[in-house]
Amino acid sequence: MDQEQRAGGTGSAGRRRFIAIAATGAVTAVGIGAAAGCGGGDAEEAGAGGDPKSAGSPSGAPNASESSPGAGSREFDVKAENARPGNADWHVTKAGPARAIEGFADRVSVLPGESFGLHVSTAAPRFTVSAYRMGWYGGARARLVWRSQALPGVRQPEHTVDAGTRMVRTRWSRTTTVDTGGWPEGCYLLRLDAQGAEGQRFVPLTVRSASTKGRTVIVNAVATWQAYNRWGGYGSYDGPTGGYASRSLAVTFDRPYEYDDGAGLFLVYEAPLIALAERLGIPSAYTTTTDVAREKRLLEGAVAVLSLGHDEYWSPEQRAHVTAARDAGTNIAILGANCCYRRIRLEPSDLGPDRTVVCYKSSYAQDPGFKRGHPATVDFRSAPAADPESSLLGVIYDGYPVDAPYVVARPGHWLFEGTGVKAGDGFAHLVGVEYDKVDTGFPTPRPIEIIAHSPVVCEGRPSHQDTAYYTVASGAGVFATGTMRWVEALDATGDGRGGGNHGLDARSGALTTRVTENLLRVFAAGPAGRTRPARDNVDSVYGRS
Repeated sequence: MDQEQRAGGTGSAGRRRFIAIAATGAVTAVGIGAAAGCGGGDAEEAGAGGDPKSAGSPSGAPNASESSPGAGSREFDVKAENARPGNADWHVTKAGPARAIEGFADRVSVLPGESFGLHVSTAAPRFTVSAYRMGWYGGARARLVWRSQALPGVRQPEHTVDAGTRMVRTRWSRTTTVDTGGWPEGCYLLRLDAQGAEGQRFVPLTVRSASTKGRTVIVNAVATWQAYNRWGGYGSYDGPTGGYASRSLAVTFDRPYEYDDGAGLFLVYEAPLIALAERLGIPSAYTTTTDVAREKRLLEGAVAVLSLGHDEYWSPEQRAHVTAARDAGTNIAILGANCCYRRIRLEPSDLGPDRTVVCYKSSYAQDPGFKRGHPATVDFRSAPAADPESSLLGVIYDGYPVDAPYVVARPGHWLFEGTGVKAGDGFAHLVGVEYDKVDTGFPTPRPIEIIAHSPVVCEGRPSHQDTAYYTVASGAGVFATGTMRWVEALDATGDGRGGGNHGLDARSGALTTRVTENLLRVFAAGPAGRTRPARDNVDSVYGRS
């Protein structure tokens, strides 16, 4: 029996609740320290109808023909797109009661011009769908690209739970089909608005890029969103009893997201970075973790790949394709922590391929796929076939939960240009709730440069968080923030005393914004290691090589 099983359910439930509540910004670090155990490896669990065309022209939104020139093409111009007027009223402001309206798309991503089905359940007699492309738009953060006419509402059947895997299934009928003709590539939130009753919910969708050549690739971490999704009472961490033993061994995209009014983990862990990249006009491509896994050549020619705030669940195929991109000269940025930690397998659902995320974790021996010869869906660093994530990331996950200041170690590094920081400067609450470090006891690419080295104490165990940058022979640079709060901090304002964003203040917001701007600009220019090679300092930081 491994550590996660011995710990029982409260740890994993606590970790799941924290990550979930963090997506709403409704909790600070105070009060969560005892929720879960601390430590790398398995200790994380221990602490751990109608067609819109027939519905008539959109209301209050541009027609497809009005979309920006080149939308959906390889010539997509992010600057021109963000120069268009935004729509600041994209938020959910009237969620209504539970289950008032909710839905999911039968495709995680589509190419521009492809159609997808929406499966919606509502008590309202009618509803509309509004498609918002998320970006900068002068600070509005979204643009209304399309809106349906009123569609008939229907209450869909209750979900079921598979006896063997405890996977929640909906088997809802398709409510409407949406054509994305004229929609620019990018990250979308579809807002469902009940009519005749109160209720609003989001449905996320990626209109993915057909080519990533010469562009910075923004990867939506959809497998991780789904693992943390407890819609129907079950997720990859626990079930209705709150215990680890009742968790789902597989989860499906064929259900709504419970958190953040249906947006999943997108708004906290990804949207702030997307807004920043688009404000800078960085030539960007858009895709998801499932697309990277499926398409071997998708990342060919990309200048950079961005893993955003929480990107924990990876398939071996995704990892192999990102590693190959690095070895071909593509820069990699890990803008969170606990990345590439869980090994998963993607399987089809009733609605299509790659819509089931299989992750048995410590129960991998029970997995029928493992018995057929597939890799064990256990942590990458764990047997069998251990392959620690540090060989790609440079850093390795070290623990949860922490709340600590972020401490600058190498103020002269190019990433800190324009920040005015000095060695030893600290930024309160920026390290949390999970963190990574450089640990040469695991496979670690060299040279690797530690630019922030922050003392932490995780349930009585002293350690450090590290922000690190390494370079490889291909010229690629790889950067890892080592803290899960990095992307969230991009939106931090004020003095932090109000408790929002875990107490992060404007000073942390300014630091993370400037460092990320430096990173995005340099990475967009080509292999960073050719002009900015890493200067190994592990020995001076840790007193060992």
